[in-house]
Amino acid sequence: MTISPAATKPVKPPKALPAPNSDFYELFETLSPEELATVKRVRAFMESKVAPLVTKYWTEDAFPFELLPAIKELGIGGLGMHGYEGAGGSLALLGFTLMEIARVDASIATFVGVHVGLSMGSIYIDGSEEQKQKWLPQMARFEKIGCFGLTEPLVGSGASGGLTTTAKREGDTWILNGEKRWIGNAPWCDVSVIWARDLADNQVKGFIVENKTTPGFSVEKIQNKVSLKIVQNGHITLKDVRVPESNRLLGGNSFRDTAKVLKMTRYAVAWMATGCAMGAYEAALEYSQERLQFGKPIASFQLVQDLLAKMITNITASQCLIVRQAQLLAEGKLSDAHAALAKAFATAKCRETVAWAREVFGGNGIVADYKAARFFNDAEALYSYEGTYQMQNLIVGKAVTGLSAFV
Repeated sequence: MTISPAATKPVKPPKALPAPNSDFYELFETLSPEELATVKRVRAFMESKVAPLVTKYWTEDAFPFELLPAIKELGIGGLGMHGYEGAGGSLALLGFTLMEIARVDASIATFVGVHVGLSMGSIYIDGSEEQKQKWLPQMARFEKIGCFGLTEPLVGSGASGGLTTTAKREGDTWILNGEKRWIGNAPWCDVSVIWARDLADNQVKGFIVENKTTPGFSVEKIQNKVSLKIVQNGHITLKDVRVPESNRLLGGNSFRDTAKVLKMTRYAVAWMATGCAMGAYEAALEYSQERLQFGKPIASFQLVQDLLAKMITNITASQCLIVRQAQLLAEGKLSDAHAALAKAFATAKCRETVAWAREVFGGNGIVADYKAARFFNDAEALYSYEGTYQMQNLIVGKAVTGLSAFV
C-alpha cells in the first residue's frame, strides 16, 4: 500500500476565534484597580450564579430569592453613597457595576437600581440626617429592600404637575390616599418611598412607608408582563394610610426634589441599557461563531459581520457617552439634560442592537434559551421607564433651545 504525501500531512487545528468582548475601546481601563476588582467580582457572580438560573426565573415570571444572600455578600449596597454603611466608591463604579449586571440580566440590574438608586437614593438625597441613619444602613446591607412609588395608573410622564395620590396633614400624621402602578419590588419589599401631592400647598412630597406594618397599604402584583419578567412590579393602593411626620422626607418638598433622584436614576438606566446591549451582542457573536451554514460559521458571512459591526458600534458609542456622563457627574456638572440625553440615546441604541442580535439567531432568536429573546424583550422596558424617549428629548430640547415644549 502506497501512502501519498498528502495523506501524511498533519491536519492544522482550527484557528482559535476571539472570545466575545463588548469593551472594544477598553473603557473598563478607566477604572482604578480597586474599582475594576469590584466589577470583576460582580461579573464572576453574575456568570456563575445568575446566568445558570436566569432563563428559568424569567420564563416563570418569578424572582430568585435564593440569590439574595449572595447579592448581600457582593457589597454593592449603597454604591456611590458615602457613610451610612454604603459601599461608597465613585458614581462611575456604580454605573459600571449596573452595566455589568445588566450584561447578564437587566431584571437583576433593575432590582438593584430600584433599591439602591431610587429608594435608597431618595433617602440619601432628600432625607434628614436622622432618616439616613435609621434607614440607609439596613438597606445597604439588603436587610430592608425598598421601592419607589411615583408613577400612577393614569399619571406617567405628567407626574411633575398631576399626581392624583394625595397627602393631608393632621397634626404629626400624614394621611395618604391614591394608587401607584408599575412599582418595581413593591409586591415583596419592606420600604416604599411614596410621592404624593400635599393638599395644603399642591406640592409633591415624599414619604417613607413601611409596607408590611402600615394599615391601608396594599399591593397587587402585575401579571403577564413580557419585559423584565424577573422584576416583580406592583399596583399599590393607599387607603387612608397614616404616616408619621418623622417619615416624611424633609428635603422632598416639591417635584424639583423628586427630579434630583430621577436625574440619578436616568444616569443609571443609560448604563443598564448599554449592559443589556452588550449581553445581546456577546451572545449573538458567540452563536455566530458556532452556528454552521453551508459548512462555515455564519460569522464568516458578510451580512452577519455587518450586523455585528453595527452592534459593537452602538455599544461603543453608548459606553463613551456614559463614561463622559460619569465624569460630568463627578465634576458637579451633570444636568438634567445631560442625563436625559444619555438615557434616550443609550436605550434607543440598545433597542436597535438587541433587534439585530435577535436577527443573527434567526428562528432561535425567539426562544428564551438562546438569550437574545430575553434581551430583546427586556430592552422595551428600559426604553420606557424612568421617562419615555420622547420626554427625555423634550428635556434636551428645552436645554438647547431655551424654550419649553411642555404643556
